[in-house]
Formats: sequence, structure tokens, C-alpha cells
Amino acid sequence: MSGAQQPAGAALEWRDVTIGYRRGDGGELVAVDGVSLSVPRGGTVGLAGESGCGKSTMAMSVLRLLPRSARITGSILVGGEDVATMSWGRLRAVRWTEAAIVFQGAMHSLNPVRTVRRQIREALELHSSPATRTPAQRDARVAELLALVDLPAARAEAYPHELSGGQKQRVMIAMALACDPEVIIADEPTTALDVVVQAQVLDVLSGLVRDRGLTLVMISHDLSVLAAVCERIVVMRHGRIVEEGPSEQILGSPRHEHTRELAAAFPVIGDPGSRRVVGRAAVTRLRARESGAPEEDGGPAAGVPAAPDGAAATHAEDTATPLLEVRDLVVDFRSRGQHVRAVDHVSLRCRAGEIVALVGQSGSGKTTLARTVLGLQRPTSGQVLHRGVPLPTARAALKAYRRAVQFVLQDPSASLNPKHTVYEAVAEGLRIHRLPGDERERVAAALTQAELTPPEQFFARIPQELSGGQRQRVVIAGALALEPSFLVADEPVASLDASVRGEILALLLRLQRELGLGALVITHDLGLAWNIADRVVVMHQGRLVEDGPVEQVLLDPQHDYTRTLLDVVPSRLGARL
Repeated sequence: MSGAQQPAGAALEWRDVTIGYRRGDGGELVAVDGVSLSVPRGGTVGLAGESGCGKSTMAMSVLRLLPRSARITGSILVGGEDVATMSWGRLRAVRWTEAAIVFQGAMHSLNPVRTVRRQIREALELHSSPATRTPAQRDARVAELLALVDLPAARAEAYPHELSGGQKQRVMIAMALACDPEVIIADEPTTALDVVVQAQVLDVLSGLVRDRGLTLVMISHDLSVLAAVCERIVVMRHGRIVEEGPSEQILGSPRHEHTRELAAAFPVIGDPGSRRVVGRAAVTRLRARESGAPEEDGGPAAGVPAAPDGAAATHAEDTATPLLEVRDLVVDFRSRGQHVRAVDHVSLRCRAGEIVALVGQSGSGKTTLARTVLGLQRPTSGQVLHRGVPLPTARAALKAYRRAVQFVLQDPSASLNPKHTVYEAVAEGLRIHRLPGDERERVAAALTQAELTPPEQFFARIPQELSGGQRQRVVIAGALALEPSFLVADEPVASLDASVRGEILALLLRLQRELGLGALVITHDLGLAWNIADRVVVMHQGRLVEDGPVEQVLLDPQHDYTRTLLDVVPSRLGARL
């Protein structure tokens, strides 16, 4: 709701709030620009937008968690009381007891050397109440909180590294609920979680809102995730609110151009119009559909023509030698004296120029399979073949193989040396493999292929001076410089904004079309598979349970596990209306 529609008794309000950060040169960066927003008691509001739009700054401002360089004008009210005028003692009391935040990235927010019990008890000790004065009462409250988020009481003795991503996120929610606050602010609580765990976390939040009457403000760049929990969605861009309304209206009939971009970035599984239509083309298609204009057949409207027919490639004669093949692969590990089978008799064929999406939950064995395909992990048994030849073990031959089959990691920030320039990052592979020709020309050509143009403007930049999408393009350029025939991409867009995600997917499709580049894309995002893949392979508990063309696997799944994955996807056909 806008400031003009503020109801009496609102739980949380921003009134004409502007927040700026002082820069080193004496200037100011305005992160939030004159925003007025009111959240009624018991209401659920989603804040949507890309990185840098100001949504997290708004969240942190509620409990005065912004750095000292921040300057705030306007009023921020919690339960009708202005946060700016609170004494330190009053602010300390409001934190946890009246408003609490579930931070993004639970692994980074939890203390790695303290058990779950100690971390939840800390809030109870700081804000002691008659019900939690004794150690026994606090332990009972910890068990109660874990039960609220569907975790067994035994998990109280676990350390963060012993928990899955979803369990860590639930612990964060339990900590936020420790002192019974009225307002919960959840900042990207499902980022990088697989679809099943994401659904579990969203169910927990929805149940708490329903059963305990909580006021919830949830932040995300995925409109379908917000719509699964929130009654209303507020879309921000460049520090301002550009659109707001009921979730159904924002998701189904967005009015603002930026809202359309966010809606188009996450395709609806089952919608033929979103097959191989990514980036700007997806926005054009969505606009045409809303206006009732006839949609153009064929390739995307943004100049990224459709890739070759993956279904036809999939049904090609089996006698054709695949570019990459895995035969009866087994990978075992030993952990704390126990035998763990990560990959269990897996066989897989990837053809030249084909994009194969390998989907499954976290822990299903996807990344272990990828590392084994790349020769980074030795198999217990089975074979990996490249163009019909078993993966070499000799160092020189393995080096040549890794030039032909390149790896694109999930986190571009972790993939790049923060002290190396873009030029050095792309040229490193050329020097390792001692490729002939002019190095500068090769680096420039790779950057151009990755759509970083003009390339000379990026040569001297370091990763901190690039956006997330630009960093991912540098990683891809480093792979392209070696002229590979195949890419193995591990969650290549999981940490990227909506529009940047579309740009990277459009780049992969263009590389497939123009260079005949095939890819094994590891993902937990079935919408991504619908968007760009020719074929989908589903992995569960170390085994491949389903393999086939995209339309067959996602529209007519044969395995119960595939159906389970599809059932919990917020953006499945019909979920937006």
C-alpha cells in the first residue's frame, strides 16, 4: 500500500524515506528515493527488484542496521514508533521482540563454531522474559522453535556445516521467531535453494503468517516466489516504487516495463511462448501477448534465433558417436568411517551442439557427476568418454581434454582472482595451454563472443568493478578463449538478477547456434531447463531417474520424483493466475 493509503495501526511504515550513502569522493549514492510504504498488521508484502534497487537497504533501515555512511531522511515506524528517535536501549528491545530479520545466505549469517542451540539461546538470553529465565525454559523454547519450522529437536546439537541449505534457512527463521516479534523481514530467504527446499521454506513462512498472525515483508527478485506467500507485491527500481498491487495482478498483468522484465525472466513451464525465448525477447513476447497482438513464430525477437531442434537431435540414430558419454559411472566417498555413494551406476550421452539440463535437488550427485566428467574426481568404476575415447589419465592428454571441455562455475566472484584484471583472467588459459597466435587478439575475440564490448574497455578492470552479470561473462569468455566444443556449467545463473539471468541464457543459446557449442547445464531450476535445454536429465539420490526431450520430461513426467519437482515449482503453468 502506498503512503496515501496508510491504515490505522500499521505494523510497519516508511514515510517519504530517502537513504543515501556517502562516497569517498564526497558525493552521495541515493539507494532509496522518497519511498512511502505501509504494511498492515498481519499483512504480507513482497518487495521485488534487482540488486541495487534499494530493497535490502529498506529492510536494514527498519532496525537501524545500515552503516554509518548512510544518511536517512523521512520516517520509519515500527508499531507507530519512529526508529530514528529511539534510544539505544529502546532499539535493542525492539530488535528481536517487535521486529526481526531473516538474512540472506544462512551459511554466512550463522556462527560456524556454535551449535544451533547456542545461537537460538543467545537471543533468548539477551531478551529474557518470565517464560525463558532458566536454562531449562530456554532449552524448551529452543525445541519449540525448531518444531515450528519442522526441524527435529536433535538438530539443536548440530553445527551449521552439518545442516543442509534448507535446514540452515529454517534455523534462521527459528532465531527470528525466538522472541515472538510481530514483524518478520525475510531478505531473499530462498536464494540458491533447490525447488523442494524452497517450497518447504515458503510453506513454513506461509504457515507462520496464517497460524500466528505475523506481519511479513519478503524480499526477492523472483515474482513467482513472492506470489506464493505474499498478498501484495511492491516493485522497486533505482530506489523508487514503480508498481504495486495484488500479487495476481502484478504477476499476471504487469503494467510497468521493469515489472514485465521481472515477470518474463522466470518462464512458465508448459508455456510454448517461453521456449528458447530469453532476455529482451521474453519481454517483447509478453508485451505482445498482453496487447493481443499476434506473436511472431520462430526465434526470439531480440536477435537470438532459436537453436537447432533439440528433440530431433535427441532422436537421432543411437549409432552416432556422442561428444561426451558416461558409462555405468560409480563414485564413492568415505565420510566419518561411513561409505557414501554419490553417483550410482549413471549412464549419460551428450551430443554435439546439444544443451542438456541436469536437474535435481542439492545432494543428488549432480556436481560430483560434473567433476568426474571433467576429470577432477576419479570414479570408483565406469567410464567417461570424449568422442568415443575414454578419458585419459596422462597429464598432457588430460590437459588437452580439459581445453575441449570447459567448466563454468556457479559463483563468478569465487571463480575470478580479485587481484587479476579481466585481461589476465581470460589470458590465463591461453598461457597455460600455450595457444598460438596473438594473445591480445584472442582475448578481445573471447570477450566479444561473451558480449563484453568494446573489449578494450574491460581489459584493465578488476572483478570488483564489474556487475554480477559482467563477472559471469568474463568467466564464460575465459572458457571461450580456448575454443572448446563443450561446456559444463554448474548453476550458471543461480546468483544473478532476473534481467542478467536472461542475458546469460541468451548468450548460451547464441553460442549454441553460432558456434555449435554444446553444454551440460547443472541446475535445480526446472524453469531454466524449459527455457533453453534440448533435453532434461533428472538425478535423484545418485541415480538418473528420467531422461528425454524437454517437452516429454516436463509435460509428461514418468517418474514420481520428477512429478514431485514439478509440483513445487512456483512458476508452473497456471500458478501465475
